Amino acid sequence: MSQHKSIRLAIELATRQRDEAARAVAQMNRNLGFARDQMAQLDGYAADTDARLIGARDGVLSAELIRHHYQFMDRLQQAISLQSGVIEDALEKVGQAAKVLLQAEFRLAGLSHVLDARQESLSKSRKRREQRVTDEFAGMAYFRKSRNAEHGGSI
Repeated sequence: MSQHKSIRLAIELATRQRDEAARAVAQMNRNLGFARDQMAQLDGYAADTDARLIGARDGVLSAELIRHHYQFMDRLQQAISLQSGVIEDALEKVGQAAKVLLQAEFRLAGLSHVLDARQESLSKSRKRREQRVTDEFAGMAYFRKSRNAEHGGSI
């Protein structure tokens, strides 16, 4: 089994790399979820602010209040635009992390396949050796038996 030690070490390393890549994907997905939650909060805040302006008492609003509202909404829209960029970046990072994970899984699967093939080859080789030994013993037993029969029959 020491013949497979290097491949087993490679599999162990590939497994650790795959697990690390999976953790990275999970973290990137959490970051994406946080960014989407933040976007939802910004959208909700914008909708609430608009609703408060529309529902202002008596429908009488000063020009100054309306101007401040529009300035605030412009800034809020800027924040929403920035958050859209954060979400796009998070989506890109999730995609990159998923590619790394997929590569790690392929590497691990390939190494496992190599180990399986080597073990199967070793097993077949061992079985052929055992068969040769069995055949040799059977041949020797036949030879002894036929020799005993020749000597036993002529005595």
